[in-house]
Amino acid sequence: MSVVTLVPAFAQRRERTHHPVAYLLRRRYRDEVPLDTEALGPDQWNDLLTGLLSHKSVRAYRPDPLPQGTLETLVAAAQSAPTSSNLQAWSVVAVTDAERKSRFAAWAANQAHIEQAPLFLVWLADLSRLDTLAKAKVGEAAGLDYLETLIVAITDATLAAQNAVVAAESLGLGTVYIGALRNETEAVARELNLPPKVLPLFGLCVGYADPARPTGVKPRLPQSVVLHHERYDATGAEVAIAAYDGQVRAYYAEQGIAAPDWSETVTNRVRGPAALTGRHRLRQTLLDFGFPLR
Repeated sequence: MSVVTLVPAFAQRRERTHHPVAYLLRRRYRDEVPLDTEALGPDQWNDLLTGLLSHKSVRAYRPDPLPQGTLETLVAAAQSAPTSSNLQAWSVVAVTDAERKSRFAAWAANQAHIEQAPLFLVWLADLSRLDTLAKAKVGEAAGLDYLETLIVAITDATLAAQNAVVAAESLGLGTVYIGALRNETEAVARELNLPPKVLPLFGLCVGYADPARPTGVKPRLPQSVVLHHERYDATGAEVAIAAYDGQVRAYYAEQGIAAPDWSETVTNRVRGPAALTGRHRLRQTLLDFGFPLR
């Protein structure tokens, strides 16, 4: 089935409810709406923005398989993302096998939604393709040994993955990233038969959200904390973050979840190597995978 014939079918599954802009912004920012919605002209908002502001992480999926052609549509969207110097230094592995997904779930701290989702995508920073091509053409690929080139590959893969997420959500699908694959990078690489100079970055669950386990739109830091004009200025960030802690507490209370403040959560996450749950070994892993990092 071609992409052209898929589009009308997918369009029927899109969410048809158009929320007012102010509602969308309040849901994302709670009390601090960052712009005057009454002053917005008709050309300053569209369905794509509505979809982006409605993003939520889905961690419970129905078992329904995806329609034929969905994977290829998502990859087409991914390949339409920007790529540095057109290097296209990324690849993705589509996983649907139940036993393989079960192993990934175990390596990622037993996240059950990896097994539930009908499609699990593993995104790769891939310098192997360029290495093979350059050695065949000019006999060497020393430029791939530098940290800069790995950063390019990681950036390329991340931009591609986010394009796929936006595409998936436009088709009525839910997604959630799985960074915990890096807890067991070596095991993931063996499972996927990855060659040298290929690094698994993160997974992505794709499927239809289970309506019996809905999730909300999680609030984000106010723009006053992340948006700087002309020069970096963190003035007022402490007060704004304290207020944001309260917003996150309210969000989790609405979801029936007992969770610490955002500031406590992120502080615990960066306090030391133990909090990285195996990912503190990544530098050595990169060396083992053929990335000298000059």
